[in-house]
Amino acid sequence: MLKHRLTFGPILILGLLLVFWLDGWLDHVELEGSMKRLFMDRSHLPSGLAFFALGLAVLPPAAWELTRIFRANHIMASLRMTTFAAVFGYMIHFIIPSETEPLSAVAVVCTGLVIMFVFALAWYSRDQNVEGVVAAAGGTMFAMIYLGLMLGFLLAIRRWNSPWLIVSIVLTTKSCDIGAYFTGRWLGRHKLIEWLSPKKTWEGLIGGLLTSTGVALLLCWWGQTLDPMVDVDGTMMPLGYEVREGLRYQLHFHPLLAGVAGFLFGLTGQAGDLTASLLKRDAGIKDSSSVIPGFGGVLDVLDSPLLVAPLAYWMLRLAG
Repeated sequence: MLKHRLTFGPILILGLLLVFWLDGWLDHVELEGSMKRLFMDRSHLPSGLAFFALGLAVLPPAAWELTRIFRANHIMASLRMTTFAAVFGYMIHFIIPSETEPLSAVAVVCTGLVIMFVFALAWYSRDQNVEGVVAAAGGTMFAMIYLGLMLGFLLAIRRWNSPWLIVSIVLTTKSCDIGAYFTGRWLGRHKLIEWLSPKKTWEGLIGGLLTSTGVALLLCWWGQTLDPMVDVDGTMMPLGYEVREGLRYQLHFHPLLAGVAGFLFGLTGQAGDLTASLLKRDAGIKDSSSVIPGFGGVLDVLDSPLLVAPLAYWMLRLAG
């Protein structure tokens, strides 16, 4: 397993960097003619298109793995419905205009949840068979929230931020997994939650948190120049952005804030990992699948960032 992790881990990181490089490059594409009319007279493409496409690519296999977990728990989950719910929840973040008032945005999300719940009940009872309908509809709602809405928080962050901020969040979160794995492997003696995740140790958790905090501080020290996402008129931008050199602005993080963020991202990411372990253990399976050698399935890779995404969003909002 370690050999596979050392082989495929860098490949995943490189792929992530390439996607977000493309995502940032697309922010500079100017629209003209029919393309401009297609995007409602915008001068540039909407931010986050490559990341949006990445989400659409990973959600179907993640939904397949979640459907497998549901069925192992004797829930008559439909792969099509689970996938649709996950994509629907994800797209809600994309279609809500960035200038929408907070209460209106909340209303849109709640309306989407209601629509999906009613549709799921109708879908699973279409054969006039009521057995297991409520459980299956509940699984559909879980897929919409756990996969779609939670991953969509990263898309919401991307609206007003450089793609490299998303990379920083993901790398900080996953660095805790890496630190916990190696520290636990070398020094682990005291079990963390043996009944849920037998291999996790307190030593591994401490090592992981130190790693994520260190990575966050390193990224803070390294700094990042953020590319413009929208037309800038010389005013202060949301979330701490300050216009610099015409169309460039920079987000300044205090080292203390970065350290706290790294610690909280690591801790929340471990909670996300344990959440996925709870789902799999309840279903009687070890990994969600084996599509990524050394890591398991897509859910095994996404479990920690999924839970961190809402935390990162609100930390950025409060910091701004």
